[in-house]
Amino acid sequence: MADIAKLESIASQVRRDIVRMVHAVNSGHPGGSLGCADYFTALYNEVMNYSTNFNMDGKGEDLFFLSNGHISPVWYSTLARAGFFEVRELSTFRKLNTRLQGHPTTHEGLPGVRVASGSLGQGLSVALGAAISKKYNNDSGIVYTLHGDGELQEGQIWEAAMFATHNKIDNIISTIDFNNRQIDGDVSDVMDLGNLRAKWESFGWTVTEMNGNDMKSVINGLTHAKSLTGKGKPVMIIMKTEMGAGVDFMMGSHKWHGVAPNDEQLVDALSQLPETLGDY
Repeated sequence: MADIAKLESIASQVRRDIVRMVHAVNSGHPGGSLGCADYFTALYNEVMNYSTNFNMDGKGEDLFFLSNGHISPVWYSTLARAGFFEVRELSTFRKLNTRLQGHPTTHEGLPGVRVASGSLGQGLSVALGAAISKKYNNDSGIVYTLHGDGELQEGQIWEAAMFATHNKIDNIISTIDFNNRQIDGDVSDVMDLGNLRAKWESFGWTVTEMNGNDMKSVINGLTHAKSLTGKGKPVMIIMKTEMGAGVDFMMGSHKWHGVAPNDEQLVDALSQLPETLGDY
């Protein structure tokens, strides 16, 4: 049984890390990062099977691929808090020669990162390659991916969706951060996605939904998704979130997609987010 209160406390610290990291360099993407903090916390502290003794092969482990790489702050914080690297390294975010680039990369050798990401639309293809490799090697590990809803406007996503179904890749659980926000406005205004559930089901995926800003819902949703693997179909979770979740003045608008808080706004944000594990 998951300790929901403990997971919520970790998520609060992750959110503190996010706003502090972005504020320190006046650069980065806090909105989507805050919205996905509960998902990342649940994934790395309750759901995934992995080792912090990191290697690129990941044999016998569950793997995670972040496709919408601009929300790197939430991933970096989660990896550090999970023990992949020292928490104090979060203070180097987006600085010269850091391993914590604005978008995740691999040539710096940051533990936990297996592919560079940020060019939207590509992550599902990469993850499917890893998933089909695991099937060929009789590896029972599950591959997880996360995507932005605006990212689904990229055609490569739908090519990958067809590939997954055609090849019966049933050891992958993909999740869409469905907050209806992207850099230029509401997704429904920029390019409406229509009925996402119907779309993915028509492509042959098993589709579920969950509230991404309620820890119990996230745990239950991911656990249910795991029970659907191995049945001949890839699995998609439509995760409804609010951009900027946890910081009231960042919620309800696309404004905070890629804007850093100023000094006064940082103080306001931190006042809403309890420090639970100690700031870096």
